[in-house]
Amino acid sequence: MSESTYRLAVIVGSTRDGRFGPTVAKWFTEQAARHGGMEIDLIDLALHPLPVRITKEPNAEEAAVLAEVTPRLEQADAFVVLTPEYNHSYPASLKNLIDWHYTQWRAKPVAFVSYGGLAGGLRAVEHLRPVFTELHAAPIREQVSFHSPWGKFDADGRHLDAEAGEQAAGAAKIMLDQLSWWALSLREARAARPYGA
Repeated sequence: MSESTYRLAVIVGSTRDGRFGPTVAKWFTEQAARHGGMEIDLIDLALHPLPVRITKEPNAEEAAVLAEVTPRLEQADAFVVLTPEYNHSYPASLKNLIDWHYTQWRAKPVAFVSYGGLAGGLRAVEHLRPVFTELHAAPIREQVSFHSPWGKFDADGRHLDAEAGEQAAGAAKIMLDQLSWWALSLREARAARPYGA
């Protein structure tokens, strides 16, 4: 990996039956690949159900599940969290992932892509920002949100409305520009001066 390339973990937060998350993930990973400058690691929480009981000493089965996720978070230079809005907030599966980990988030930028009804998942993101700040991550300002997106994308994650698709792609580019700056800058800073909290 070159000095100008960073590792981006894209986290699909929904595990609900019939979820829309994979469609958003297809759309976003295409935008990220088009943007370039990053290695993308898609972490779908529906494929990695973490233990609900959080302990300092996981048993063998719990440790095996965590081993599929924790090293990938550790290696990431930045994160994009894809979240729906459930009951005015974000899903429990996402909070569980966050709470199982601590040092993996430190001094790394986090961006958000949200979706939901009229609010477009924005309330879920506003709840996530202070959580990540508490963990010494750096939530960035720009984000992408989809308001009532059901039926507006095809099976491959392409927006059916060309104009709306261009607007969303433009928002993703601005967000990824900002995320890339933070990812590279904070990686350099961590290497020069290890972060201690």
